[in-house]
Amino acid sequence: MGRSYGDAVAALNTLQTNSAVIDSICKAGISLNKQAIPEMIEWCRRVGAIHVAGTKGKGSTSAFASSILCQYLPSPTQPHPLVKKIGLYTSPHLRFVRERIRINNEPLPEETFARYFFETWDRLEESARSRGEPTDKSAKPSYFRFLTLMAFHTYISEGVDTAIIECGIGGEYDSTNIIVSPCVAGITSLGIDHTQLLGNTIEEIAWHKAGIMKAGVPAYTVVQPPAAEEVLFKRAKEKSVNLSVVHDHPSLEILKLGLEAPFQHANASLAIELVSTYLKTHHGTNPSCPIITPTSLPSEFQRGCEQVRWPGRCEIRREKGIAWYIDAGHTLESIRLAASWFASRISPTPSQSSSSPSPLPNRPRVLLFNQQTRDAPALARALHSTLVASMGTSLGTVHPFTHAVFCTNLTYQDDGYRPDLVAINSDQAKVAALEVQKALKDTWLQLDGSTEVEVKGTIEEAIRWVRGVAQKGGSEEVEVLVTGSVHLVGGFLEVLEGGKG
Repeated sequence: MGRSYGDAVAALNTLQTNSAVIDSICKAGISLNKQAIPEMIEWCRRVGAIHVAGTKGKGSTSAFASSILCQYLPSPTQPHPLVKKIGLYTSPHLRFVRERIRINNEPLPEETFARYFFETWDRLEESARSRGEPTDKSAKPSYFRFLTLMAFHTYISEGVDTAIIECGIGGEYDSTNIIVSPCVAGITSLGIDHTQLLGNTIEEIAWHKAGIMKAGVPAYTVVQPPAAEEVLFKRAKEKSVNLSVVHDHPSLEILKLGLEAPFQHANASLAIELVSTYLKTHHGTNPSCPIITPTSLPSEFQRGCEQVRWPGRCEIRREKGIAWYIDAGHTLESIRLAASWFASRISPTPSQSSSSPSPLPNRPRVLLFNQQTRDAPALARALHSTLVASMGTSLGTVHPFTHAVFCTNLTYQDDGYRPDLVAINSDQAKVAALEVQKALKDTWLQLDGSTEVEVKGTIEEAIRWVRGVAQKGGSEEVEVLVTGSVHLVGGFLEVLEGGKG
């Protein structure tokens, strides 16, 4: 085996769990997920961290926290630095797997990723060999667990001051929950997701998310549904944790956040509390330690909130004739938020600005959508109903899109997946047959028969089709919403930036 970044990605992909195994885990129930913790404790050491769980916004909250902390790194504008290195571990990735493990907001360079990958890989094989056990795939944890182990190895080797660690799924039995004593814990907005592993009710899901709280460690959460909040506070009491609810910080109203959607204020406010607690805990006696008040923020916090970048979340990109509105919403709650954000940003046509709004959108608007593993039709219906409610009020139309295209998450027509984007957790027979995409087409036509709908086998073909719509549309800028899946958005950005679209 070679030792390049490409070799590391290829080896990592062998640790993915295929759809058949995932189905068996789901049918067996939650108990199998408990295996994650003893397995990871055996392989990993503790590291001080800011630990973040939640259903919606945990990646954005982690990004805000990292961006704020990075304002205290040594720089010409920071004469009194409080930190030297900050880790950030998130999932899933968009284009490159090395995006998951960041230092000072930058993904690991390919050479660095490969080095730490094979150090981890080799140590696992050496451990198995010393016990007289096979050194094959059985000697390594699964994909996410391996990356979690590798991330901790990286951060310990690099000597980071702290790391913001985003949970994968849940909290109580998540592979990241080997952190014995975090600096602080944060729980973002909760909703229904990953029901096969976490349960079908908000109370069950809240129980899992609360698992990251540790005795004596401060914890924060945002405003939650009452049933979820009750569970969180009950578990906090059982764990001897001081849990506080964070409300939107008023200073954010006058800032232009790097993630602009209104719902990001809650994520930024939670990040502010997490970072403030970390700095007070570790640098409270330093005269340079910032003071946060209920009405004001230090300039570093303001810059961190404004400069945060998190591609694929409430992001707008433009090319000739097209405005791409990109958000990786993939749960019922997040798809509704993505729809509201899109509706708030799109432009009315002249007829929609008049006193007699048109019942049909004159401006071309396109939906580019996929969701391969969840209830895709339910997400499509939630997207449509939210858009109709929002656009009916603001633009006077009950037809959100003139066109829609449903595609798989396969990246390129000729080359297939980019190696970093290979995913075997979907039923490949269903992918090849475009089963989900055809069902989405039928669902959308039932919702709005006026839409011109297409089905494509790859993201590259879908983008090419959208560009064809734009070329036929004349001088009007075509507004395109790209949503439904992190994997779709990652492949979309790969095609857009890779220049093969």
